[in-house]
Amino acid sequence: MVTEEKEKNANEAIFSKETYMYWYEKMLLIRRFEEKAGQLYGQQKIRGFCHLYIGQEACAVGAASALIKGDKYITAYRDHGQPLALGTHPNNVMAELFAKETGCSKGKGGSMHIFDKEVGFMGGHGIVGGQIPLGAGIAFAEKYNKTGNLCICYMGDGAVRQGAFHEAFNMAMSWNLPVIFAIENNGYAMGTSVQRTSNVTDLYKLGAAYDMPSYPVNAMNVEDVHLAVEEAAERARAGKGPTLLELRTYRYKGHSMSDPAKYRTKEELASYKKQDPIEQVKAKILELGHATEEDLKKIDKDIKQVVAESVTFAEESKYPDPSEIFKDIYVQEDYPYSTN
Repeated sequence: MVTEEKEKNANEAIFSKETYMYWYEKMLLIRRFEEKAGQLYGQQKIRGFCHLYIGQEACAVGAASALIKGDKYITAYRDHGQPLALGTHPNNVMAELFAKETGCSKGKGGSMHIFDKEVGFMGGHGIVGGQIPLGAGIAFAEKYNKTGNLCICYMGDGAVRQGAFHEAFNMAMSWNLPVIFAIENNGYAMGTSVQRTSNVTDLYKLGAAYDMPSYPVNAMNVEDVHLAVEEAAERARAGKGPTLLELRTYRYKGHSMSDPAKYRTKEELASYKKQDPIEQVKAKILELGHATEEDLKKIDKDIKQVVAESVTFAEESKYPDPSEIFKDIYVQEDYPYSTN
């Protein structure tokens, strides 16, 4: 997806100190938050479905650093990472996991339905592939309103087998929409490997049927993600339409908290952990002299404290009043063509 020159130098690209530190802090926040969420789920303080983002942090953080305020984000139900990368306070995300009224979806969405329109996060969505046409629709709205903004629409590798995927691609290309479709290919649709679902295992090639610019990205490296999303965004803002990115990533945990992940080997997991996105950025920061080991340990300690405080906030918050069940069902507006 990146030009040959950018692709050649992707891993050597020198970004600012601020960018490297942003990447490190945000990815580490997501990692520590998700580790704590997994622990709390085991204690039955978090219930229902819970899908952790551990290992995939670069997919969210690399995009957030490449895009601008006003751009929109939408994803499936593995949705804790994006809002944290965008600046949603951990207190409100954790409270949502606890189903408390102070959660960013008022305790009504839980783990799978995090929303925060203040940072441009248009939600996690529980229906497999259901967010793909929504992402195209959001991009249509941005184009119609001439905002200059775009939508990045995340999906899992399993969602590309849904009909909505192809319908959305057809419309997005026909209408030249400012949308970046990002497949977070972590290798498994629940417990089924990509190789068992289709003979097309290079998922970026699925865009070829629509003449959509489509490229694979090493999403274990946040620099590569940033460069790929940045170039796709330039294309979208220039009125050149959609891009499909296959973000080749990996989840260290099971599909959800109920999945022991026995369908893969310990050796496979270990091979991906050697490519850990946080460790790569940490090594770069140390190499460039942007921080010392002690500085990074201090950041980790501070982040752990932030996560601990989010748990306290969630535990001390109230559950929604039962009357809330009847609210937020419809949006009430005065439409210009209303007969009332």
